[in-house]
Amino acid sequence: MFKFITHRPLWVNILAGIVLAFAIFFLFLSSLKCLTGHGRSAAVPSVAGKTYEEARQILKKAGFSVDIQDSIYVDTMRPRTVIKQIPDADEIVKRNRTVYLVVSRAVPPIVEMPNLVGYSFRNAQMVLINMGLKIGDTTFKPDFARESVLEQIYNGSAIKPGAQIRKGSVISLVLGDGIGKREFAVPTITGMQFCEVRELLEQYGVVIGAIVMDANVSDTCSAWIFKQNPERYDDEKKINHIRSGQTMDLWLQLDKPARRDSADIPKPLE
Repeated sequence: MFKFITHRPLWVNILAGIVLAFAIFFLFLSSLKCLTGHGRSAAVPSVAGKTYEEARQILKKAGFSVDIQDSIYVDTMRPRTVIKQIPDADEIVKRNRTVYLVVSRAVPPIVEMPNLVGYSFRNAQMVLINMGLKIGDTTFKPDFARESVLEQIYNGSAIKPGAQIRKGSVISLVLGDGIGKREFAVPTITGMQFCEVRELLEQYGVVIGAIVMDANVSDTCSAWIFKQNPERYDDEKKINHIRSGQTMDLWLQLDKPARRDSADIPKPLE
């Protein structure tokens, strides 16, 4: 069976083997170009800013496959618009390669509303921007904490932290204006219940400071105020004045005390 090999000298067989190996090697090199598509390269067209359908047609026509790698919500772009492409535009690559696209989402994703109360306006602004939320109107309310967030508003109503809203939603903020310029006589609130006083002082922009309660007080709301600081009159019997944003300390007891200045009952603001 192997007579055609064994009847020849050894050096002839070695030489034939070397020639056969070179022939196979050159045959492999010549076929490698066909197998790998060597020499069939092209520049990737620029499709950023185009709709996905337009980008797909352009890339298909140029000989590339197309696939969506990711989708991101961008409120300034039309839905399904190409934001980014991989490989980049004008990069030379082999034909039939897949070009991956990042497109804008049609529906904004859901995010959780953060708790901005107590933040400075600048910090609240940064948090909203980082979460993809927009800042709406900013209004001011008498409070000693200047430009501190007092309330967060969505669609005209207060929104609680953790509430689910769409990315891109508009959040309005109520900020403290610091010590207000509005000055008025200190009202006499002794002989009034705490909850009644709390609503009244909020209208005046006065902040409740320290609250001192008797030991037998269990319900703060229905407790009676028997002392206040500042008082309505000073030591010289002149009326003290207070401004919006300043604080008033209260002392509470279980029993209703006699009102010392019945003529000085404060009236709600119009």
